[in-house]
Amino acid sequence: MPKSANQKLKLLYLMRYLQHSSDEDHPVTIQQMIDELSKDEIKAERKSLYDDIETLRSFGLDIVQQNGNYYVASRDFELPELKLLVDSVQSSKFITQKKTLGLIKKIEQLASVYDAQKLQRQVYVRNRVKSMNESVYYNVDEISGAITQDRMICFKYFDYTVSKQRKFRKDGSWYEISPFSLIWDNENYYMLGYDAAAGLMKHYRVDKMTEISALKKRREGKEAFRKIDMPNYSKEVFDMFSGKIETVTLRFASHLVGAVIDRFGTDTVIVANDSEHFTVNVDVAISPRFYAWLFGFGTEVEVIYPEEIRSEYAETLDTLKKLYE
Repeated sequence: MPKSANQKLKLLYLMRYLQHSSDEDHPVTIQQMIDELSKDEIKAERKSLYDDIETLRSFGLDIVQQNGNYYVASRDFELPELKLLVDSVQSSKFITQKKTLGLIKKIEQLASVYDAQKLQRQVYVRNRVKSMNESVYYNVDEISGAITQDRMICFKYFDYTVSKQRKFRKDGSWYEISPFSLIWDNENYYMLGYDAAAGLMKHYRVDKMTEISALKKRREGKEAFRKIDMPNYSKEVFDMFSGKIETVTLRFASHLVGAVIDRFGTDTVIVANDSEHFTVNVDVAISPRFYAWLFGFGTEVEVIYPEEIRSEYAETLDTLKKLYE
């Protein structure tokens, strides 16, 4: 690149250097700025740099002068916020290990080189449970595009065998579904879509979808989707296991209030029975995962009503007991 062209980029190179290489604990001198710019064949004098710094301040860059040195005092993301983003990426099962490391590298670029080193110390990815589907990013993008364009999509859907190989459902036949929403639940991404053949809204794990493409067909099932109360949807449906929605009365030990609020939200009406128990009425999709959630509390939860759900749960427990007799 000719020197004159580089000279026109002087402000951009200076801004990048200050953002990348300075913070409150590591201010830089005017001479360091001159030396850094010279690496890109940009000539800079002290007086011109003072003017450049003022221009960057006017642009909104928070440059602070300290004893004749300079540093960027604030950025779009502070270090605790970046740590939160890194933790979120690390804990997401649907993001593969390779993509996790790539995303964290990009997050590090939002910090100074010194804060990036602190973020690197937070990286513990290797032993986390991660998706094996590398294309999940593109799946999300393809689904989002189809929703925006009001189009149906087709895809193939698979599970894993004991040898960790893909086994396609429906013998590898195509699914044609009308997508309506992407849902983040229990550390997985799900697509909520309408299956016209079954006349039902269904869930699909995004990391188990492949070969997704938008069709020219307009989406069906809009009326069925409008009937869903999306803000409360993940409270009712456990791990995206569909089932008939029922209002269930549950009796818990008092110390489990936090667990109930975590599951159903702070707007849940909690009624104290005595000093040791409380009851709640909640709408849930009756499924094996709902019963599994109840089982996790052992004798500290009881299904009170309706009687058929109470009996069905008791039968489930009897079946489990017989397995070990």
